[in-house]
Amino acid sequence: MAGPLDGIVVLDLSRVLAGPWAGQLLAELGAEVIKVERPGTGDDTRSWGPPYMKDAAGRDTGEATYYLSTNRGKKSIAIDMRTPEGAQLIQRMAARADIVLENFKKGGLVKYGLDYASLSAINPGLIYCSVTGFGQFGPYSEKAGYDFIIQAMSGLMSVTGERDDKPGGGPQKLGIAISDLCTGLYGTIGILAALHQRKTTGKGQHIDMALLDVMTSLMSNQAMGALAGGIQPKRQGNAHVSIVPYQVFETADSQIVLAVGNDRQYAAFAEVAGDNRLKDAAYARNPDRVRRRASLIPIIEEVMQTRTTAEWCAALDAVSVPAGPIYTLSEVFDDPQIKARGLVEYMDHPLNKDLPTLRAPVLMSGADVGAKTPAPMLNADRDDILGQLGLTAEDIDALVAAGAIMEN
Repeated sequence: MAGPLDGIVVLDLSRVLAGPWAGQLLAELGAEVIKVERPGTGDDTRSWGPPYMKDAAGRDTGEATYYLSTNRGKKSIAIDMRTPEGAQLIQRMAARADIVLENFKKGGLVKYGLDYASLSAINPGLIYCSVTGFGQFGPYSEKAGYDFIIQAMSGLMSVTGERDDKPGGGPQKLGIAISDLCTGLYGTIGILAALHQRKTTGKGQHIDMALLDVMTSLMSNQAMGALAGGIQPKRQGNAHVSIVPYQVFETADSQIVLAVGNDRQYAAFAEVAGDNRLKDAAYARNPDRVRRRASLIPIIEEVMQTRTTAEWCAALDAVSVPAGPIYTLSEVFDDPQIKARGLVEYMDHPLNKDLPTLRAPVLMSGADVGAKTPAPMLNADRDDILGQLGLTAEDIDALVAAGAIMEN
């Protein structure tokens, strides 16, 4: 089966994470994604190591795993857009593209004639997605935006981290660049919507994605608590502000996440735990458990340490009470559920014929979803891409001589 975006061409001018993440997802959905990189160095993340990909003998290569994680299924060509010839070449590529992705500073591509106004004049059906920290307008639109700053300014760090009155309390960022990743996802949603709308209008459009917009919207229930409930949420560590018990507990051998989402689950948990203190009517309803958090949690902490994590998981699974171990990534990939779902795939890379990588977490009954190739080596697809434009070997040599493209 073909991918659902088979026949769609994406010109990916973006770097680092948010834009490339959108481009990777579009590639996994079947689009042809052409990644334009700087000659010599390529995408910034190519040098973001260690860790580096291991070759077949287990030795480090020069390919950073960060780059490999965000560019599966793409083709690579190195073009210097600062040269007139390079900019004109990218314009020719945009003329046959359906989508352009870019994450340059606001207005940064105007001088090369690669902004939306310039490219849409060449290709009126072009869908052009710009990704910046703060968007194309507003008082911060000229500022550079980085995930750490966005996590802070969106309010995420105000609700993430241990309570201020506990050791180690204070704001914390997430361990992944969540604002970049989610902006890539929302950007992809916008692009797919624009593709659908183009079927009716015949026209493309400009999509303005801002990391701060995305992370602010993702504050979801916490944001509505502040906006509509007049409540300023505070950090709760691993606890939930509105549900009890819903946090990490120590067990006899490690730690476990206990996520009791309703009163039935709580009653089942109390029965499995076998401690009559937990069955007190004062804890039967969630609002009461939230109000009596200070007296209930110490009892649960005491009880949870009487069994191992595996024992608790087995007992709670049997009565449909949500609970789970806290895995390292190595343990994640050893889990039978992850193996059954086939999240890890092995691809043929020039430096490792059996490269482990992740697949797209989208399974469709009527389409083939997933990258067919790993992240490309720098400039690996130059001749193929330029050949599609009708350029001859002599044309390519002339572009190399002009410094517009990278020599293989």
